[in-house]
Amino acid sequence: MRFTITTAAFTLLAGAAFAGPQYVDETGFAVSGYDVVAYFDLEQAEVGEAQPEGIPGSTGFTAEHNGATFAFASAENRDTFLADPEKYAPQYDGHCAYGVAVDAKVPGNPDLWRIVDGKLYLNLNDDVVDRWEDNIPGNIMLAEGYWDDLEGDSASNDPVPNFSTSDAPVTN
Repeated sequence: MRFTITTAAFTLLAGAAFAGPQYVDETGFAVSGYDVVAYFDLEQAEVGEAQPEGIPGSTGFTAEHNGATFAFASAENRDTFLADPEKYAPQYDGHCAYGVAVDAKVPGNPDLWRIVDGKLYLNLNDDVVDRWEDNIPGNIMLAEGYWDDLEGDSASNDPVPNFSTSDAPVTN
């Protein structure tokens, strides 16, 4: 029994130790302060069309995960996230999914999102979204192939192009 508990604890801690650093922009929040749980309640646009805007999080409802602070629109969403953060946290530690598919860590833009097979993906800009959406399954396959090598690299510290953090959605 003691061995099983120790092994389980080590496995959990080892997984956390090998998680890559979450992309955090100058807002100080993961996903620029958008509520990652709320994306799953939004109606997605068809491929090739702009997605609806994300829902702002609040400084009153936050949670720590993967070395970053996530903000939520409600206590319910925060608690939903805490019950299963891997389900709601963006893939590739919040970095651009297409960027990872071409072997790079670049920022993920919270306005350019898509949920595929129950996972949240972010992209960098409109041009990248077009390339990403040309072959989503193929790009996910490429990204998964590169991610093991990229994950331990430092998080991008570049700003998201054409995204103003001065209008950050996080509210008090």
